[in-house]
Amino acid sequence: MPLPNFLVKKTPKQSNIRLLRELIADPRIHTVCEEAKCPNIGECYSQKTCTFMILGDVCTRNCAFCGVTSGKPIPPDLAEPQQIAAAVEKLGLDYVVITSVTRDDLPDGGASHFAAILHALLVTRYSLRTEVLVPDFQGDASALQTVLDAKPFILNHNIETISRLYPKIRPQANYERSLKLLKTAAAQVVTKSGFMVGLGEEAAEVEALLSDLKAAGCSIVTIGQYLPPSKDHLQPERYVVPEEFTKYTEFGQKLGLKVFAGPFVRSSYHAGEIAG
Repeated sequence: MPLPNFLVKKTPKQSNIRLLRELIADPRIHTVCEEAKCPNIGECYSQKTCTFMILGDVCTRNCAFCGVTSGKPIPPDLAEPQQIAAAVEKLGLDYVVITSVTRDDLPDGGASHFAAILHALLVTRYSLRTEVLVPDFQGDASALQTVLDAKPFILNHNIETISRLYPKIRPQANYERSLKLLKTAAAQVVTKSGFMVGLGEEAAEVEALLSDLKAAGCSIVTIGQYLPPSKDHLQPERYVVPEEFTKYTEFGQKLGLKVFAGPFVRSSYHAGEIAG
């Protein structure tokens, strides 16, 4: 299935990627931009922005859509909070997005590591705004609270797709569990979620998902086209036209959601601007 013109993006300039890597100057630091093969990497790196991926580069889950390596991860790097804080200072960021691989092997799913990094960032610069894109912690409420107690500016958790497609797209996750996490967090902080389209969902199912996110207290939603990270990954059922993204945006806005939708929109794309 050939890409339509609106999904053709220029090849990122390697010089932009090298520039950000040179500024960070630490090969131990991972970005989801590189690991998940994000199509926006050239644009974001040229603006000296990225999404830091903590807890290693190996995930304990194997979602059908994801480009991150799945397998047995190594223990968390206890020096990582200081490494991330140093990189943020070098880049001169005032808004930082931190995500992670899913670490079902850890007792708290890596929540304490998220908290340690948030604390290190706030020590570096108290005015820094931080957004965390967290896994579901297998529904562990105490793990989620550990992250919330570290005072992120926004807590993001991606719902990823409609409920019906979970067995195919996210077999190790649970739709209701993700909604419960968002609802719990929404009582304490601004929450955000994102999902992909083009995987076989119907328009009514997307509207139902947006309604579920609103009911869970979610404030911000991102919607983007699913693009496989390689030819060996799950292929999209179709390419969603820009006009359809506009309809989803309008539907979500009528519900009271702040919706950002488009073919290349990703969960942390222009995150600081979206946060306002």
